[in-house]
Amino acid sequence: MTNKPVTPHGASVPTSRASRFLHLGGITAGIAGGVVASGVSQLARGKRPALPDLVLTPANMGRLTAGLSHMRGAALKLGQMLSMDAGTVLSPQLTDILATLRDDARHMPPKQLQGVLNAEWGTGWRGRFGQFDVRPFAAASIGQVHRARTLDGRDIAIKVQYPGIQASIDSDVNNIAALLRMTGLVPKGMDVTPLLDSAKRQLHAEADYTAEAANLRRFGDLLAQSDGFVLPQVQPDLSTARVLAMSYIESAPVEALADAPQHIRDRAAMHLVDLVLRELFVFGAMQTDPNFANFRVQVATGRIVVLDFGAVQGISPQLAADFRALLNAGLDGGQDRIRRAMLDIGYFGAATAPHHQDLIQRMFETAIAPLRHDTPFDFGTSDLLDRLRDMGLALGTDRDLMHVPPASTLFLHRKIGGMYLLAARLRARVNLRKLVECYR
Repeated sequence: MTNKPVTPHGASVPTSRASRFLHLGGITAGIAGGVVASGVSQLARGKRPALPDLVLTPANMGRLTAGLSHMRGAALKLGQMLSMDAGTVLSPQLTDILATLRDDARHMPPKQLQGVLNAEWGTGWRGRFGQFDVRPFAAASIGQVHRARTLDGRDIAIKVQYPGIQASIDSDVNNIAALLRMTGLVPKGMDVTPLLDSAKRQLHAEADYTAEAANLRRFGDLLAQSDGFVLPQVQPDLSTARVLAMSYIESAPVEALADAPQHIRDRAAMHLVDLVLRELFVFGAMQTDPNFANFRVQVATGRIVVLDFGAVQGISPQLAADFRALLNAGLDGGQDRIRRAMLDIGYFGAATAPHHQDLIQRMFETAIAPLRHDTPFDFGTSDLLDRLRDMGLALGTDRDLMHVPPASTLFLHRKIGGMYLLAARLRARVNLRKLVECYR
């Protein structure tokens, strides 16, 4: 879950599958009505518009984002996940629409919150706290976060899951996928089933706060000796499958480091990049949600606070080995080796057209170029991200490209891309070659 500042007004979460289906039906009907109205208007002016052009109007964009934001849960989370695609699977227009969902964060009203906590803790739960802030300080797609102080003096953060979210995951994903196909925003010949299945698995994992608590403990142990990171500690006496209680760590948004001295920004970015490498090649598990709100900074120590371990993906030894082979091939510049390694990972298939393979390989070689130089890479002044985005958008608009990389690879790239964006926001300078040499 990505923690965002809450909006001024709450909105009840639709809890039953029927109510969520009807709400999605309302979104679909609104979009269809917009398509008809826009189509009639353009035909009257002598134009023959294509369906995607009719769907992707500002009014329909507003209908889609507002509807998914109100539903929250898998409907909103899937939109956020797909919005990180950067044009390599979905159309750039849809990516732009879904990107607005990353900044939405409504919270449920107090009465609905009380119902959830009554079910999890019992009706006398308020007696366990000296203070409990009913208004959350953060909210996102799966739940919202409250600050509280226990009677024994612990300052804690309590993540509370929206009601009905877990039971609606599969139907939400299926319904959203049907909406995308119906509107023509996903090509008919493109098989996104593996991606959607992986999204369902990840969303079920994120909705299991018991599993997230275990992930938090695991990463806490892995990073216990690190001087660069600090993680909250699980409070087991208050945690359930739908409530996760953690120690509250006083911290500031990691973007606050943007005005810090250069060496502090460089150090933070170096730790973040190194964490991705350790997750991939050492830990065998990766926190795959790279949104900035999941990374904060402890002002007193300068250590980075990592939040949200619901979206943890296991990295198999074979996948790590495949990526190590690709890294070594990329650093040594062997094009044939790069092509074989990319084929092994699944960036393209044996049946993928040669010119598409060339485009995808060119993207990789562009991305890895900074790792080939034993000098600091300046994230703040480089146009690398713009070039990669343009190449990705070009692929996304090529409707003849039907190959979808494995979902595990896409989620991994989501994390890598997010850390690049964060390093760029910090205007950091990092010797990437020196970092990756440790993991060859």
